[in-house]
Amino acid sequence: MKEAAQNLGISLPDLDTYLTQSIAEFEGLKEVIKFGTGQSNPTFQLNAESGTYVLRSKPPGRLLPSAHAVDREFRVMRALAETEVPVPEVLHLAQAETSPSRRAFFVMRYLPGRIFWDPALPDCPNDERSAIYDAMNRALAALHDVDVDAVGLGDYGKPGNYFARQLERWRSQYLASVDEPSAAMSEIISWLGAHMPADDGKVALVHGDWRLDNMIFQPDSSDVAGVLDWELSTLGHPMADLAYQCMQWRLPNQGDMRGLAGVDRAALGLPSEAQYVADYAARRGIGQIENWSFYLVFAFFRLAAILAGVAARAAAGNASNPAMARKYGAAVPALAAMATIVMHEGAEL
Repeated sequence: MKEAAQNLGISLPDLDTYLTQSIAEFEGLKEVIKFGTGQSNPTFQLNAESGTYVLRSKPPGRLLPSAHAVDREFRVMRALAETEVPVPEVLHLAQAETSPSRRAFFVMRYLPGRIFWDPALPDCPNDERSAIYDAMNRALAALHDVDVDAVGLGDYGKPGNYFARQLERWRSQYLASVDEPSAAMSEIISWLGAHMPADDGKVALVHGDWRLDNMIFQPDSSDVAGVLDWELSTLGHPMADLAYQCMQWRLPNQGDMRGLAGVDRAALGLPSEAQYVADYAARRGIGQIENWSFYLVFAFFRLAAILAGVAARAAAGNASNPAMARKYGAAVPALAAMATIVMHEGAEL
């Protein structure tokens, strides 16, 4: 408990005093437990006399520009509270200037439920597997249908071609994270620039890290209880989220990767990539999706750039889970290889 509080950069009594003064219902902090998962923003369970809470903080040390935006996570979850997108209830945001740890953090209510780490859902029966994927699909469609102006997020992203902006952002982040770019990643960056689709004007609130283990499911049903980890959320193109999740159909389900490649999806009651995309399109009332290969290559590249940053934080001593961070960094070449396959072979639906 003391070690967890020290990792947060504040003593237990000082944190108790601050939260009691800042959150009307908060009373009697008893213990702080650091969650072992997560690579970006250190996350802690707070057990108090008034209930159970979760605190999510920026990490210590030198950080890449625009990374670890806990203030954006807080803002977007608060804005989505009255929509059909399930999110935990957020209670308080501490900015770095007023935070007792001198690092920004926010507190949300603890949300009980189930987290599934393996997308093959080995412990679930077939009908529940199908229902879980359908619930993810339904939540994603609901997210992209949110009226951003109505919920106060009309200024949550920049105007213009989302993929062009994102390519430049993650190219810069990747180059800042490595001593020298790999030949494969350099080729991918060039390919994405050469195959950039024209801006079609589609804008939605995008999550940025839409995958199974960033969701809590109800304890006794297949419904999504809450979507977590909104650090990378912004206004962007909805196909970015869809393609990002669909990477898992191409990732191996072995070693440190948890995907669906090589898994007998039909036998397990899991949808195919084409069916998942078709269900999403039907929910949103859109037609044939063009440029699917581009969206997938971009998704692989972006994840590779993110993991390169995680590895760089591990090398600098700032990773939330250093051992796992090093494993994630080792996955960068594999992701680049998968992107290269899609570049050369295509992936039309």
